[in-house]
Amino acid sequence: MSELSNAATLAAPGRERIGAVGKAFPGIELRIADDGEVLVRGPLAMRGYYKDPDLTAQTIDADGWLHTGDVGELDADGYLKITDRKKELIITSGGKNISPALIEYELQRHPLIGQACAVGDRRNYVTALIVLDPEATPAWASAHGIEAASLAGLAEHPAVLAEIERGVAEANSHLAQVEWVRRFRVLPSEWTAETGELTPTLKRRRRVIVDRYAAEIDQLYA
Repeated sequence: MSELSNAATLAAPGRERIGAVGKAFPGIELRIADDGEVLVRGPLAMRGYYKDPDLTAQTIDADGWLHTGDVGELDADGYLKITDRKKELIITSGGKNISPALIEYELQRHPLIGQACAVGDRRNYVTALIVLDPEATPAWASAHGIEAASLAGLAEHPAVLAEIERGVAEANSHLAQVEWVRRFRVLPSEWTAETGELTPTLKRRRRVIVDRYAAEIDQLYA
């Protein structure tokens, strides 16, 4: 973050841990807020935004903690793991904070799932929109004697849907019960930067996806 003079943690050579972004620099304090947000305090933190006292007050609290907007975890040895962005957290109707990125990661471990978008904000359970991998899925289908002319055709095939259901069940086995994907919908077309669901760096445009597939999402909660 530029607000932190670039960085506040370091994974030093020989002391790195997979999945973590390292430990705090000397003189830097790290803390996880009650809602999971990563807070940083120390001499690397900015003093404020230029001529914008309101935004400064929103970002740096009265005790000097800079609110990064990241959600993360600190282990017993002080290693920081970033799990999501706070603005993308799903808050269920029961008030539970859920990281969609973790759910999507577990879903996309299945070779046939190219993209996934977890949904559940202000809902009483989590669902997912799923896009088939455009290379792995036709190859899997051919190996299983399935003929389909298009990805859209495969998205409706019972054998493919059964395999995706197995993938969802496997993903759920690695998640807390409140994070389980209860229902899902396999979409007929690929997501790309050109079609608008992904950014040029292939990150999900979550707002675009939720708006574009509002009808499909509503059906998952019908």
